Amino acid sequence: PDLVDKINLSGTDMLCADKGYDSDPLRAHIEQAGCFNNIPRKQNTKSTNNHMDWHLYKARHLVENAFAKLKNYRAVATRFDKLKQSYENTVALACAYLWLKL
Repeated sequence: PDLVDKINLSGTDMLCADKGYDSDPLRAHIEQAGCFNNIPRKQNTKSTNNHMDWHLYKARHLVENAFAKLKNYRAVATRFDKLKQSYENTVALACAYLWLKL
């Protein structure tokens, strides 16, 4: 719940997360903030996953894969840059390399 409080959810319709965030207090906190949750239930839970939008969940997986590919670049993963602008430029350059497949 502390993590959700730090995020501005005013323009958000749905919050996607993985099974590690499966807890009823967190789900209630997200609904209290005014958006829907797209968090799958763990396998040992008696509830079903009828509330899930699996197409949106697959898009979340693509975003996680993009971050994993960015972490292959040492300067992005370790953040050697002191200034925020320099780090943003390094991330942009790494994204360009991924996009161009150099």
